[in-house]
Amino acid sequence: MPLNVLREHYRCPQRYTVRLPFDLQDAINSLRYERYVDLRQPNNLLRRIARRLYYMFRPAMGVGFRKHLQREYLRGWQEISFPHWPVDRTVECILEYLVMLSLDLGGESEMPFTWFWPDGRSACLILTHDIETERGRDFAEELADIDGSFGMKSSFQIVPEGRYEIPCTFLNALRSRGCELNLHGLNHDGDLFNDRARFLRQVKEINRYAKEYGTHGFRSPVLYRNLDWYGDFEFSYDMSVPNCGHLDPQSGGCCSVIPYFIGDILELPLTMVQDYSLFNILQQNSIQLWKHQIDLVLEKHGLVSFNIHPDYMIAEQCRKTYYDLLEYLARLCEDRNIWMALPGDVNRWWRERRETSFLEDGNTSKSSNRAVTAYARVDGGRLVYELARSAVCA
Repeated sequence: MPLNVLREHYRCPQRYTVRLPFDLQDAINSLRYERYVDLRQPNNLLRRIARRLYYMFRPAMGVGFRKHLQREYLRGWQEISFPHWPVDRTVECILEYLVMLSLDLGGESEMPFTWFWPDGRSACLILTHDIETERGRDFAEELADIDGSFGMKSSFQIVPEGRYEIPCTFLNALRSRGCELNLHGLNHDGDLFNDRARFLRQVKEINRYAKEYGTHGFRSPVLYRNLDWYGDFEFSYDMSVPNCGHLDPQSGGCCSVIPYFIGDILELPLTMVQDYSLFNILQQNSIQLWKHQIDLVLEKHGLVSFNIHPDYMIAEQCRKTYYDLLEYLARLCEDRNIWMALPGDVNRWWRERRETSFLEDGNTSKSSNRAVTAYARVDGGRLVYELARSAVCA
């Protein structure tokens, strides 16, 4: 059957298709929607009960005790073979192979497409901060100032019920700093996706709060998710799907470093290990793992997406590590022509890019003057992208 997945990903002319004996779109969606994960495991009920008990008693637990429980829960994560740790790029590798196959079968030397990022930027970086506690809320403005001292803007995800008060002065203080506000569930109880009826009750309140606060993005607490239910959300974009979820309570991962659409909701995958996991599960206080992950994402010109909790940045050692990260990111963005953006900016761009199309005569119909045409060709058995006379390997 004709293959449309290339056009979806690359925004290339329709003639670049490959006939395969199976539906590749289904295969790609199996990864992006995490359908390869068996959610009906025999111990799934026990896990749900354990999860509910954990969140019931979590407020009374100290961080040290929580860390111990979480390490036990995640025991053996290093033995998980798929998705590939620490960054899985299976979706991008499949699509690059298909481009090479299409060029070979069509006898063409190159394929024009709309470059992934605006103005020819090589990749994209977003900083996001989930506020989980009152202490985190009280530190959020200082964290925004820390980001700003390195020339970076960030988004803050707030919990509208149960955790802390959200005064207008707090919201205005973040907005005045150029920050973006999004929702982080309803009350952070970990039960949003446990039951369909409960989900439908909560999603009405979540959508109401989104209108009240004027937010357009969402991240589910603890990254619990069921993408088949996302049609009930009234958000423009989501940030709940990890690229590789080995260190998260819900396993899986979308195996992609590029944004993609779930219906009409744009998914911005979380491609970097979260700060809590780095500090408390892996027990590392350096940015070496983050730097390695960044290199893997940049090789595919993807989205470098961080979730740094203000709750955990209060500790001096953690904050020092974060300073090291920001200093590294500031240099990297300048040296590698990386787009430092807010999640809402990425959402708007990706929707503009979706409207870009190529006519069969080779001319480009662009919906944005920031869109740049690139060319994919094969060089030495590898796919190479050419952009403004500068070749970059895929």
